[in-house]
Amino acid sequence: MATALALALATLGAPTALANTLPLQNAVISASYNGDNAAMLGLDSQFASIPGSHISSLDPTATGVEFFTSDFLFGIDFSADGGLTIMANYALPIGPYAMRFDFGSTLANPISSFTFTGAAGARGVPVLSIIDAHTIALDLSAVEWDEFGTLNASIAAISPVPETSPAAMLLAGLASLAGWTRWRRRQQLG
Repeated sequence: MATALALALATLGAPTALANTLPLQNAVISASYNGDNAAMLGLDSQFASIPGSHISSLDPTATGVEFFTSDFLFGIDFSADGGLTIMANYALPIGPYAMRFDFGSTLANPISSFTFTGAAGARGVPVLSIIDAHTIALDLSAVEWDEFGTLNASIAAISPVPETSPAAMLLAGLASLAGWTRWRRRQQLG
């Protein structure tokens, strides 16, 4: 019994690292297209080509895109659960298409992974990169697009690792010691 209690306490107090989808609900994103901030038009500026239009919050209605490239070749949609969809507005041959998104300090946790999750009407290999704890980049220069083709990716973070409580560790140790002492007495009396 004491050993079972010790194991239960040790399990409850053990640290765990869990990967989960990165929440983007309060994200403010600064974007660039082919290295040029002015080539990205954000929802917050109603997609107008004005200074600062490369910065946008997430669409609060989740019904549209957060960015268009200034040539209107692509629409970029982020979802609050960490999803990213790149949509081609036209059939596009392989070409120099690169994007970068910086979330600054608006993320709850640092970015730990940025992965390709699928495509429809897009052929080729996208290159997805984590630049730093709050910035991602896409190199789409090896992707050929059908009209309205899409490419999907997921941004994730590692949840903070809870620390083992010193009290839980002490209780687990004492319970284990008590169980061992009881077992030892039974062996001697046995």
